[in-house]
Amino acid sequence: MQFLRAKKYVASIISLFKHKIEEPLDKRGIGTKGELLAVKFLKKKGYKILQRNYRRRTGEIDIVCYDHGTIVFVEVKTRHSDKYGPPELSVTETKKRQIAKVASRYVAEKKIEGVSLRFDVVSIFYSPDKKHPAITLFRNAFTKNDVVTSGT
Repeated sequence: MQFLRAKKYVASIISLFKHKIEEPLDKRGIGTKGELLAVKFLKKKGYKILQRNYRRRTGEIDIVCYDHGTIVFVEVKTRHSDKYGPPELSVTETKKRQIAKVASRYVAEKKIEGVSLRFDVVSIFYSPDKKHPAITLFRNAFTKNDVVTSGT
């Protein structure tokens, strides 16, 4: 009898974890799909993808690439609704500071010197009335100096 109770208990715990795990995957899946589209889009524009999802304790950079002598750190924002405005508006000052910090870490770790750096944003919006998403590239969306002066 105790075995059956334990088995039901374990099954209910596993069920709870499955639901917890599945919830964020949908949102994460949208972001991953957006990043894949952004990579294709950037490659068509001539960017060379160096790394995807560069993660550090302080944050993440979606895409690191090379564009005509410049290392470009790209933030990708994807939305299915304009309820909160266009995707690019969700790149807040706090997010910009976080990206700049992680980018500094990337440059130090890879020992990059004498190369220009740039921060771009790729906005992907799935409009309900359109078959394909609208993809917009914001080159030089912000600079490291912008976030340092506005962040202190």
